[in-house]
Amino acid sequence: MAQTDVLLTKQPAPQTVPACELPHKLYDVARNTAYASSGLATAGFRSARYLVDEWFQNCYACYHQAFADRDQSERQRHESQQLVAATEGLAQRTQEDSTRKVGARLQDMHCWKSELQHKVSELGAETDLLLAQKQRLERTLDATAVPFSIATDNLQCRERRQHPDLVRDHVELELLKEAELIRNIQELLKRTIMQAVNQIRLNREHKETCEMDWSDKVEAYSVDQTCALYHNQSTEVQFYPHTAKFEESASTPETWARFTQENLYRAERERLASVNLRVLIDCILRDTAEDLRLQCDAVNLAFGRRCEELEDACHKLKNHLHKTLREITDQEHNIAALKQAIKDKEAPLKVAQTRLYQRSHRPNVELCRDAAQFRLVSEVEELNMSLVALKEKLLEAEQSLRNLEDTRMNLEKDLAVKTNSLVIDRQKCMTHRAHYPTILQLAGYQ
Repeated sequence: MAQTDVLLTKQPAPQTVPACELPHKLYDVARNTAYASSGLATAGFRSARYLVDEWFQNCYACYHQAFADRDQSERQRHESQQLVAATEGLAQRTQEDSTRKVGARLQDMHCWKSELQHKVSELGAETDLLLAQKQRLERTLDATAVPFSIATDNLQCRERRQHPDLVRDHVELELLKEAELIRNIQELLKRTIMQAVNQIRLNREHKETCEMDWSDKVEAYSVDQTCALYHNQSTEVQFYPHTAKFEESASTPETWARFTQENLYRAERERLASVNLRVLIDCILRDTAEDLRLQCDAVNLAFGRRCEELEDACHKLKNHLHKTLREITDQEHNIAALKQAIKDKEAPLKVAQTRLYQRSHRPNVELCRDAAQFRLVSEVEELNMSLVALKEKLLEAEQSLRNLEDTRMNLEKDLAVKTNSLVIDRQKCMTHRAHYPTILQLAGYQ
Protein backbone atom coordinates (compact mmCIF):
# COMPACT_ATOMS: atom_id res chain seq x y z
CA MET A 1 0.00 0.00 0.00
CA ALA A 2 2.80 2.28 0.80
CA GLN A 3 4.35 1.68 -2.63
CA THR A 4 1.03 2.37 -4.29
CA ASP A 5 0.74 5.66 -2.48
CA VAL A 6 4.17 6.57 -3.76
CA LEU A 7 3.17 5.89 -7.37
CA LEU A 8 -0.02 7.91 -6.95
CA THR A 9 1.51 10.91 -5.28
CA LYS A 10 4.78 11.24 -7.30
CA GLN A 11 4.90 14.54 -9.34
CA PRO A 12 6.51 14.91 -12.82
CA ALA A 13 10.03 16.27 -13.00
CA PRO A 14 10.19 20.07 -13.54
CA GLN A 15 10.80 21.15 -17.18
CA THR A 16 12.85 24.02 -18.58
CA VAL A 17 9.74 25.84 -19.72
CA PRO A 18 7.06 25.86 -16.99
CA ALA A 19 3.94 23.97 -18.08
CA CYS A 20 0.37 24.73 -17.26
CA GLU A 21 -1.12 22.57 -14.52
CA LEU A 22 -3.65 19.98 -15.69
CA PRO A 23 -6.64 18.99 -13.52
CA HIS A 24 -5.82 16.01 -11.39
CA LYS A 25 -7.49 12.74 -12.40
CA LEU A 26 -8.98 10.83 -9.50
CA TYR A 27 -8.90 7.00 -9.40
CA ASP A 28 -10.90 4.75 -7.07
CA VAL A 29 -8.55 1.98 -6.07
CA ALA A 30 -10.01 -1.07 -4.35
CA ARG A 31 -8.20 -2.15 -1.33
CA ASN A 32 -7.11 -5.78 -1.08
CA THR A 33 -9.16 -6.76 1.90
CA ALA A 34 -11.53 -9.57 0.95
CA TYR A 35 -9.25 -11.79 -1.03
CA ALA A 36 -6.06 -11.18 0.76
CA SER A 37 -3.99 -14.27 1.31
CA SER A 38 -3.49 -14.49 4.99
CA GLY A 39 -3.60 -18.11 5.87
CA LEU A 40 -1.00 -20.74 6.30
CA ALA A 41 -2.54 -22.68 3.44
CA THR A 42 -1.39 -20.16 0.88
CA ALA A 43 2.02 -19.68 2.32
CA GLY A 44 4.71 -20.18 -0.31
CA PHE A 45 2.32 -19.85 -3.27
CA ARG A 46 1.97 -16.06 -3.67
CA SER A 47 4.09 -14.85 -6.69
CA ALA A 48 2.52 -11.43 -7.52
CA ARG A 49 3.67 -8.32 -5.71
CA TYR A 50 0.88 -6.05 -6.88
CA LEU A 51 -2.75 -6.37 -7.41
CA VAL A 52 -4.47 -6.00 -10.77
CA ASP A 53 -5.87 -2.70 -9.75
CA GLU A 54 -2.40 -1.57 -8.89
CA TRP A 55 -1.21 -2.71 -12.29
CA PHE A 56 -3.93 -0.68 -13.99
CA GLN A 57 -3.17 2.21 -11.75
CA ASN A 58 0.47 1.99 -12.74
CA CYS A 59 -0.48 1.93 -16.44
CA TYR A 60 -2.77 4.89 -16.01
CA ALA A 61 0.06 6.73 -14.25
CA CYS A 62 2.41 5.97 -17.18
CA TYR A 63 -0.22 7.17 -19.64
CA HIS A 64 -0.71 10.31 -17.66
CA GLN A 65 3.02 10.95 -17.45
CA ALA A 66 3.45 10.42 -21.20
CA PHE A 67 0.53 12.73 -21.91
CA ALA A 68 1.94 15.37 -19.56
CA ASP A 69 5.43 15.08 -21.08
CA ARG A 70 4.08 15.32 -24.63
CA ASP A 71 1.93 18.29 -23.72
CA GLN A 72 4.83 20.02 -22.02
CA SER A 73 7.14 19.24 -24.97
CA GLU A 74 4.54 20.57 -27.37
CA ARG A 75 4.27 23.76 -25.34
CA GLN A 76 8.05 24.05 -25.26
CA ARG A 77 8.23 23.55 -29.03
CA HIS A 78 5.61 26.18 -29.57
CA GLU A 79 7.31 28.55 -27.18
CA SER A 80 10.69 27.77 -28.75
CA GLN A 81 9.29 28.56 -32.20
CA GLN A 82 7.83 31.78 -30.86
CA LEU A 83 11.15 32.60 -29.17
CA VAL A 84 13.10 31.79 -32.34
CA ALA A 85 10.78 34.00 -34.39
CA ALA A 86 10.91 36.75 -31.78
CA THR A 87 14.69 36.62 -31.44
CA GLU A 88 15.02 36.47 -35.22
CA GLY A 89 12.84 39.54 -35.59
CA LEU A 90 14.58 41.26 -32.72
CA ALA A 91 18.01 40.47 -34.17
CA GLN A 92 16.88 41.69 -37.59
CA ARG A 93 15.35 44.85 -36.19
CA THR A 94 18.40 45.45 -34.00
CA GLN A 95 20.70 44.93 -36.95
CA GLU A 96 18.62 47.24 -39.14
CA ASP A 97 18.56 49.86 -36.40
CA SER A 98 22.33 49.51 -35.94
CA THR A 99 22.77 49.83 -39.68
CA ARG A 100 20.60 52.96 -39.68
CA LYS A 101 22.55 54.34 -36.75
CA VAL A 102 25.82 53.63 -38.56
CA GLY A 103 24.36 55.29 -41.66
CA ALA A 104 23.31 58.32 -39.63
CA ARG A 105 26.77 58.39 -38.13
CA LEU A 106 28.20 58.27 -41.63
CA GLN A 107 26.05 61.25 -42.60
CA ASP A 108 27.16 63.18 -39.52
CA MET A 109 30.80 62.39 -40.20
CA HIS A 110 30.34 63.29 -43.86
CA CYS A 111 28.89 66.67 -42.88
CA TRP A 112 31.65 67.42 -40.40
CA LYS A 113 34.24 66.04 -42.80
CA SER A 114 32.93 68.35 -45.53
CA GLU A 115 32.97 71.30 -43.14
CA LEU A 116 36.53 70.50 -42.11
CA GLN A 117 37.61 70.03 -45.71
CA HIS A 118 35.99 73.32 -46.66
CA LYS A 119 37.66 75.05 -43.72
CA VAL A 120 41.03 73.52 -44.61
CA SER A 121 40.63 74.82 -48.17
CA GLU A 122 39.65 78.26 -46.90
CA LEU A 123 42.59 78.37 -44.51
CA GLY A 124 44.95 77.23 -47.25
CA ALA A 125 43.65 79.86 -49.67
CA GLU A 126 43.72 82.52 -46.95
CA THR A 127 47.28 81.57 -46.00
CA ASP A 128 48.35 81.87 -49.64
CA LEU A 129 46.74 85.31 -49.86
CA LEU A 130 48.42 86.36 -46.63
CA LEU A 131 51.75 85.07 -47.95
CA ALA A 132 51.25 87.23 -51.04
CA GLN A 133 50.57 90.22 -48.77
CA LYS A 134 53.68 89.38 -46.76
CA GLN A 135 55.71 89.35 -49.97
CA ARG A 136 54.23 92.76 -50.83
CA LEU A 137 55.32 94.02 -47.42
CA GLU A 138 58.83 92.68 -47.96
CA ARG A 139 59.02 94.20 -51.44
CA THR A 140 57.77 97.51 -50.06
CA LEU A 141 60.33 97.34 -47.25
CA ASP A 142 63.06 96.72 -49.83
CA ALA A 143 61.69 99.53 -52.00
CA THR A 144 61.87 102.02 -49.10
CA ALA A 145 65.63 101.57 -48.98
CA VAL A 146 65.96 103.58 -52.21
CA PRO A 147 64.00 106.64 -50.97
CA PHE A 148 65.88 106.53 -47.68
CA SER A 149 69.24 106.43 -49.46
CA ILE A 150 68.08 109.25 -51.73
CA ALA A 151 66.99 111.38 -48.78
CA THR A 152 70.20 110.77 -46.81
CA ASP A 153 72.32 111.33 -49.91
CA ASN A 154 70.50 114.62 -50.57
CA LEU A 155 71.15 115.72 -47.00
CA GLN A 156 74.82 114.78 -47.26
CA CYS A 157 75.17 116.52 -50.63
CA ARG A 158 73.57 119.68 -49.29
CA GLU A 159 76.06 119.68 -46.42
CA ARG A 160 78.68 120.51 -49.06
CA ARG A 161 77.03 123.85 -49.66
CA GLN A 162 79.27 126.79 -48.86
CA HIS A 163 78.69 129.68 -46.55
CA PRO A 164 76.33 131.56 -46.60
CA ASP A 165 74.14 129.07 -48.51
CA LEU A 166 74.50 126.46 -45.78
CA VAL A 167 71.09 127.33 -44.39
CA ARG A 168 68.30 125.27 -42.84
CA ASP A 169 65.88 126.04 -45.60
CA HIS A 170 62.52 124.54 -46.48
CA VAL A 171 64.17 121.88 -48.62
CA GLU A 172 66.23 120.60 -45.72
CA LEU A 173 63.18 120.55 -43.44
CA GLU A 174 61.26 118.51 -46.02
CA LEU A 175 64.21 116.16 -46.50
CA LEU A 176 64.48 115.59 -42.74
CA LYS A 177 60.75 115.02 -42.62
CA GLU A 178 61.03 112.54 -45.49
CA ALA A 179 63.86 110.62 -43.82
CA GLU A 180 61.90 110.44 -40.55
CA LEU A 181 58.79 109.33 -42.43
CA ILE A 182 60.71 106.55 -44.21
CA ARG A 183 62.20 105.33 -40.92
CA ASN A 184 58.76 105.23 -39.31
CA ILE A 185 57.32 103.41 -42.33
CA GLN A 186 60.15 100.87 -42.22
CA GLU A 187 59.49 100.19 -38.54
CA LEU A 188 55.77 99.84 -39.26
CA LEU A 189 56.44 97.47 -42.16
CA LYS A 190 58.76 95.34 -40.01
CA ARG A 191 56.16 95.08 -37.25
CA THR A 192 53.47 94.24 -39.80
CA ILE A 193 55.68 91.56 -41.36
CA MET A 194 56.20 89.97 -37.94
CA GLN A 195 52.45 90.09 -37.35
CA ALA A 196 51.84 88.47 -40.74
CA VAL A 197 54.42 85.76 -39.96
CA ASN A 198 52.70 84.99 -36.65
CA GLN A 199 49.29 84.92 -38.33
CA ILE A 200 50.59 82.58 -41.06
CA ARG A 201 51.95 80.29 -38.34
CA LEU A 202 48.58 80.29 -36.55
CA ASN A 203 46.76 79.64 -39.84
CA ARG A 204 49.01 76.68 -40.57
CA GLU A 205 48.66 75.31 -37.04
CA HIS A 206 44.85 75.44 -37.16
CA LYS A 207 44.88 74.11 -40.71
CA GLU A 208 47.00 71.20 -39.50
CA THR A 209 44.59 70.65 -36.59
CA CYS A 210 41.62 70.61 -38.98
CA GLU A 211 43.53 68.30 -41.34
CA MET A 212 44.24 65.89 -38.49
CA ASP A 213 40.59 65.99 -37.45
CA TRP A 214 39.57 65.54 -41.07
CA SER A 215 42.01 62.64 -41.45
CA ASP A 216 40.60 60.96 -38.33
CA LYS A 217 37.09 61.40 -39.66
CA VAL A 218 38.08 60.01 -43.06
CA GLU A 219 39.53 56.96 -41.36
CA ALA A 220 36.49 56.62 -39.09
CA TYR A 221 34.23 57.14 -42.09
CA SER A 222 36.02 54.32 -43.92
CA VAL A 223 35.66 52.08 -40.87
CA ASP A 224 31.96 52.84 -40.43
CA GLN A 225 31.35 52.52 -44.16
CA THR A 226 32.93 49.08 -44.05
CA CYS A 227 30.80 48.24 -41.01
CA ALA A 228 27.67 49.47 -42.80
CA LEU A 229 28.35 47.06 -45.67
CA TYR A 230 28.58 44.00 -43.40
CA HIS A 231 25.59 41.61 -43.50
CA ASN A 232 24.81 38.17 -42.23
CA GLN A 233 26.25 36.54 -45.36
CA SER A 234 29.54 38.46 -45.17
CA THR A 235 32.61 36.24 -45.05
CA GLU A 236 34.76 38.74 -43.19
CA VAL A 237 32.76 38.69 -39.96
CA GLN A 238 33.82 36.64 -36.95
CA PHE A 239 33.38 36.52 -33.20
CA TYR A 240 34.98 39.21 -30.99
CA PRO A 241 33.62 38.43 -27.51
CA HIS A 242 35.35 41.24 -25.67
CA THR A 243 34.31 44.14 -27.91
CA ALA A 244 30.84 44.65 -26.44
CA LYS A 245 32.03 47.16 -23.88
CA PHE A 246 32.79 50.89 -23.90
CA GLU A 247 36.34 52.13 -23.81
CA GLU A 248 37.15 54.35 -20.87
CA SER A 249 38.87 56.88 -23.15
CA ALA A 250 36.04 56.92 -25.68
CA SER A 251 34.34 60.24 -26.34
CA THR A 252 30.63 60.95 -26.21
CA PRO A 253 28.66 62.33 -29.17
CA GLU A 254 28.52 65.68 -27.39
CA THR A 255 32.28 65.87 -26.79
CA TRP A 256 32.92 64.50 -30.30
CA ALA A 257 30.78 67.23 -31.90
CA ARG A 258 32.13 69.89 -29.52
CA PHE A 259 35.72 68.97 -30.43
CA THR A 260 35.10 69.51 -34.14
CA GLN A 261 33.01 72.62 -33.50
CA GLU A 262 35.82 74.13 -31.47
CA ASN A 263 38.33 73.29 -34.19
CA LEU A 264 36.09 74.90 -36.79
CA TYR A 265 35.45 77.91 -34.54
CA ARG A 266 39.15 78.48 -33.88
CA ALA A 267 39.97 77.98 -37.55
CA GLU A 268 37.25 80.45 -38.59
CA ARG A 269 38.46 82.91 -35.96
CA GLU A 270 42.01 82.75 -37.30
CA ARG A 271 40.74 82.99 -40.87
CA LEU A 272 38.79 86.15 -40.03
CA ALA A 273 41.84 87.52 -38.22
CA SER A 274 43.89 86.78 -41.32
CA VAL A 275 41.31 88.52 -43.52
CA ASN A 276 41.34 91.56 -41.24
CA LEU A 277 45.13 91.55 -41.27
CA ARG A 278 45.16 91.46 -45.07
CA VAL A 279 42.78 94.41 -45.17
CA LEU A 280 45.02 96.21 -42.69
CA ILE A 281 48.09 95.42 -44.81
CA ASP A 282 46.31 96.78 -47.88
CA CYS A 283 45.53 100.00 -46.03
CA ILE A 284 49.08 100.24 -44.68
CA LEU A 285 50.66 99.70 -48.08
CA ARG A 286 48.28 102.12 -49.77
CA ASP A 287 48.73 104.79 -47.11
CA THR A 288 52.51 104.41 -46.92
CA ALA A 289 52.86 104.56 -50.69
CA GLU A 290 50.67 107.66 -50.83
CA ASP A 291 52.52 109.29 -47.93
CA LEU A 292 55.90 108.61 -49.52
CA ARG A 293 54.83 109.93 -52.89
CA LEU A 294 53.23 113.00 -51.34
CA GLN A 295 56.36 113.67 -49.32
CA CYS A 296 58.48 113.08 -52.42
CA ASP A 297 56.36 115.60 -54.32
CA ALA A 298 56.68 118.05 -51.43
CA VAL A 299 60.47 117.67 -51.44
CA ASN A 300 60.60 118.01 -55.22
CA LEU A 301 58.42 121.10 -55.01
CA ALA A 302 60.68 122.57 -52.33
CA PHE A 303 63.71 121.76 -54.48
CA GLY A 304 62.05 123.42 -57.46
CA ARG A 305 61.27 126.55 -55.49
CA ARG A 306 64.74 126.62 -54.02
CA CYS A 307 66.30 126.22 -57.45
CA GLU A 308 64.15 129.07 -58.71
CA GLU A 309 65.30 131.20 -55.79
CA LEU A 310 68.91 130.27 -56.51
CA GLU A 311 68.48 131.01 -60.19
CA ASP A 312 66.90 134.35 -59.39
CA ALA A 313 69.71 135.11 -56.95
CA CYS A 314 72.30 134.12 -59.54
CA HIS A 315 70.61 136.27 -62.14
CA LYS A 316 70.56 139.24 -59.78
CA LEU A 317 74.16 138.63 -58.74
CA LYS A 318 75.25 138.47 -62.36
CA ASN A 319 73.38 141.68 -63.05
CA HIS A 320 74.98 143.40 -60.08
CA LEU A 321 78.36 141.96 -61.01
CA HIS A 322 77.97 143.26 -64.56
CA LYS A 323 77.04 146.69 -63.26
CA THR A 324 79.85 146.57 -60.71
CA LEU A 325 82.37 145.66 -63.37
CA ARG A 326 81.11 148.46 -65.54
CA GLU A 327 81.31 150.83 -62.59
CA ILE A 328 84.84 149.63 -61.86
CA THR A 329 85.78 150.43 -65.42
CA ASP A 330 84.21 153.84 -65.16
CA GLN A 331 85.88 154.45 -61.85
CA GLU A 332 89.25 153.46 -63.24
CA HIS A 333 88.69 155.93 -66.06
CA ASN A 334 87.66 158.50 -63.48
CA ILE A 335 90.83 157.89 -61.46
CA ALA A 336 92.87 158.17 -64.58
CA ALA A 337 91.12 161.44 -65.41
CA LEU A 338 91.72 162.74 -61.88
CA LYS A 339 95.35 161.84 -62.06
CA GLN A 340 95.58 163.51 -65.43
CA ALA A 341 93.81 166.57 -64.04
CA ILE A 342 96.25 166.73 -61.12
CA LYS A 343 99.09 166.36 -63.52
CA ASP A 344 97.61 169.04 -65.73
CA LYS A 345 97.52 171.46 -62.74
CA GLU A 346 101.23 171.10 -62.17
CA ALA A 347 102.24 173.21 -65.20
CA PRO A 348 99.98 176.21 -64.38
CA LEU A 349 101.11 176.00 -60.76
CA LYS A 350 104.71 175.95 -61.85
CA VAL A 351 104.08 178.90 -64.10
CA ALA A 352 102.35 180.91 -61.37
CA GLN A 353 104.93 180.00 -58.73
CA THR A 354 107.75 180.78 -61.16
CA ARG A 355 106.19 184.16 -61.90
CA LEU A 356 105.89 184.89 -58.21
CA TYR A 357 109.40 183.77 -57.66
CA GLN A 358 110.75 185.87 -60.49
CA ARG A 359 108.72 188.89 -59.41
CA SER A 360 110.06 188.56 -55.92
CA HIS A 361 113.39 189.59 -57.39
CA ARG A 362 112.12 192.99 -58.46
CA PRO A 363 114.37 195.72 -57.10
CA ASN A 364 113.50 198.26 -54.40
CA VAL A 365 110.24 199.98 -54.84
CA GLU A 366 109.41 197.88 -57.84
CA LEU A 367 108.62 195.12 -55.43
CA CYS A 368 105.06 196.31 -55.41
CA ARG A 369 101.87 194.47 -54.41
CA ASP A 370 100.20 195.32 -57.61
CA ALA A 371 97.16 193.67 -59.13
CA ALA A 372 99.33 191.24 -60.97
CA GLN A 373 100.93 190.19 -57.72
CA PHE A 374 97.55 189.68 -56.03
CA ARG A 375 96.30 187.75 -59.01
CA LEU A 376 99.32 185.51 -59.13
CA VAL A 377 98.98 184.84 -55.40
CA SER A 378 95.31 184.07 -55.76
CA GLU A 379 96.07 181.88 -58.80
CA VAL A 380 98.55 179.83 -56.79
CA GLU A 381 96.06 179.47 -53.98
CA GLU A 382 93.33 178.46 -56.40
CA LEU A 383 95.61 175.96 -58.04
CA ASN A 384 96.63 174.54 -54.69
CA MET A 385 93.00 174.29 -53.62
CA SER A 386 92.18 172.59 -56.91
CA LEU A 387 95.01 170.15 -56.38
CA VAL A 388 93.88 169.41 -52.84
CA ALA A 389 90.32 168.87 -54.04
CA LEU A 390 91.51 166.70 -56.92
CA LYS A 391 93.74 164.66 -54.65
CA GLU A 392 90.93 164.19 -52.13
CA LYS A 393 88.62 163.15 -54.91
CA LEU A 394 91.33 160.84 -56.20
CA LEU A 395 91.61 159.24 -52.79
CA GLU A 396 87.84 158.86 -52.66
CA ALA A 397 87.81 157.42 -56.15
CA GLU A 398 90.57 154.97 -55.28
CA GLN A 399 88.71 153.95 -52.12
CA SER A 400 85.54 153.56 -54.14
CA LEU A 401 87.45 151.44 -56.62
CA ARG A 402 88.76 149.26 -53.84
CA ASN A 403 85.21 148.93 -52.50
CA LEU A 404 84.00 148.04 -55.94
CA GLU A 405 86.72 145.42 -56.23
CA ASP A 406 85.75 143.97 -52.87
CA THR A 407 82.12 144.00 -53.96
CA ARG A 408 83.07 142.34 -57.20
CA MET A 409 84.95 139.65 -55.33
CA ASN A 410 82.05 139.16 -52.94
CA LEU A 411 79.63 139.05 -55.84
CA GLU A 412 81.76 136.56 -57.72
CA LYS A 413 82.18 134.46 -54.57
CA ASP A 414 78.50 134.60 -53.78
CA LEU A 415 77.72 133.79 -57.39
CA ALA A 416 80.05 130.81 -57.21
CA VAL A 417 78.40 129.73 -53.96
CA LYS A 418 74.93 130.07 -55.48
CA THR A 419 76.07 128.24 -58.59
CA ASN A 420 77.50 125.45 -56.44
CA SER A 421 74.26 125.26 -54.46
CA LEU A 422 72.29 125.20 -57.68
CA VAL A 423 74.49 122.41 -59.04
CA ILE A 424 74.05 120.42 -55.81
CA ASP A 425 70.28 120.89 -55.67
CA ARG A 426 69.53 120.49 -59.38
CA GLN A 427 72.20 118.34 -60.94
CA LYS A 428 72.90 116.08 -57.99
CA CYS A 429 69.89 116.00 -55.70
CA MET A 430 67.15 116.41 -58.30
CA THR A 431 68.87 113.99 -60.67
CA HIS A 432 69.19 111.43 -57.89
CA ARG A 433 65.55 111.92 -56.96
CA ALA A 434 64.56 110.97 -60.51
CA HIS A 435 65.24 107.36 -59.44
CA TYR A 436 62.54 107.54 -56.74
CA PRO A 437 60.39 104.34 -56.76
CA THR A 438 57.01 104.42 -58.43
CA ILE A 439 53.72 104.08 -56.59
CA LEU A 440 53.44 100.43 -57.67
CA GLN A 441 56.89 99.64 -56.28
CA LEU A 442 56.09 101.42 -53.01
CA ALA A 443 52.81 99.45 -52.81
CA GLY A 444 54.69 96.15 -53.17
CA TYR A 445 53.29 95.15 -56.56
CA GLN A 446 56.68 95.21 -58.28
